[in-house]
Amino acid sequence: MSEHLQWDPLLIQRYNRPGPRYTSYPTAVEFLPVSGDSFEREAFANRDPETPLSLYIHIPFCAHVCYYCGCNKIVTKRREQAEPYLELLKNEILTKKQLLGSSRRVEQLHFGGGTPTFLSDEQLQDLIEFLQQHFDFSDAASADYSIEIDPRELRPGTLKMLRQHGFNRISFGVQDLEEQVQIAVNRVQPESMIRAVMKEARELGYGSINMDLIYGLPHQTLESFDRTLDTIIELSPDRLSVFNYAHLPERFKPQRRINGDDLPSAQEKLAILGHCIEKLSGADYHYVGMDHFAKPDDELAKAQANGELHRNFQGYTTHGNCDLIGFGVSSISQIGDYYLQNQVTVDAYEHCLTNNTLPTLKYRHVTHDDRIRRYIIAELLCHLNVQFAELDRNFHINSRDYLADSLTELQPMIADELVVVDDVEIRITEKGRLLVRNACMAFDSYLKQHEQPNQERRRFSKAI
Repeated sequence: MSEHLQWDPLLIQRYNRPGPRYTSYPTAVEFLPVSGDSFEREAFANRDPETPLSLYIHIPFCAHVCYYCGCNKIVTKRREQAEPYLELLKNEILTKKQLLGSSRRVEQLHFGGGTPTFLSDEQLQDLIEFLQQHFDFSDAASADYSIEIDPRELRPGTLKMLRQHGFNRISFGVQDLEEQVQIAVNRVQPESMIRAVMKEARELGYGSINMDLIYGLPHQTLESFDRTLDTIIELSPDRLSVFNYAHLPERFKPQRRINGDDLPSAQEKLAILGHCIEKLSGADYHYVGMDHFAKPDDELAKAQANGELHRNFQGYTTHGNCDLIGFGVSSISQIGDYYLQNQVTVDAYEHCLTNNTLPTLKYRHVTHDDRIRRYIIAELLCHLNVQFAELDRNFHINSRDYLADSLTELQPMIADELVVVDDVEIRITEKGRLLVRNACMAFDSYLKQHEQPNQERRRFSKAI
């Protein structure tokens, strides 16, 4: 795959409209409310026992509120709140273990949040050992065991304990290294703290380290973000996620503490992104897609080069062959053709588990049409092309006829040389890579339904 990412600010501005990030198709806004857990039990009953597992553990607690954040979280200084939650989590784990039967081979594990390191080292260790007691964790070199950490919420032995218990990848938010920006978003973590975490993680042998950055935060300028990039490139993480800050204070209450007048203009924000892409490419980071960069020798970049990259609720992943089982409030499972989301409040989550039912809030069972469109969207996001012959063979359709409306919708992008459609394939050009979400939206039948009169228009972040 070419590493020359073409940058055309005028085209980007023209196409920069809200759209899904497609961590699933249908997207989570299309999941249907459900009473009881019959659909989730059906999903487990129909699961292919030969399919390995990816486990996601959601720890919702944060000791500090980051004003930009839109995650499902509970901000509290009361550490004792974690203990009853962990007991509920173990209850859910045991219940789903029984539904899985003897097919519990795990190839991937991810702790997310919230702030997983809100838990004490003893609580983390106990939870990890509980999981290891009830699941069969792979010891293959390709196994991926990761956790999101907050550098402010680490004890002297946390990273060592995690490494000793098999974790081989960590991810942590930097967002920006400028103190003025950090103060404005209530996430103050000195550069020295970031350097210390990187040094220790390298010494402990973590195989892949990811850092999150955000562009579009208050007080950011092209010059200030360039200074942050200089330091990040020097620190040399294996992966980088560079996210667009979407200022939606009407949806996310903490964002109301951010002064909109302090945000960079749309032109400055676009310039920051363009410079970021140019600078990271020059530092030998491969643009994976959708805000993600990786060094060429990282497993993410290698998976894309080998045509084996996947996308799910954890973003880009090397383990798309797994069934994803979510534990904890708001977590989402993907079991075959079933999507299942847990209750999003601790009270509702507790009510279900104490009444011996799975904490299911919403579900979706995909249709044949969903499978076709899910495949197309995933191939475009991960590998920038989809072959008509593969669609015909895999889904027993005449894909050119079946997708006629979507291909017509792509015509403006084709005219602007962002997409090529020929007799063989649909292909995203180098010029169109930053706007791949727009191409995917042409194949999203649910977006079209909501664009009809008297239908609710769904709200998503902008592509850039």
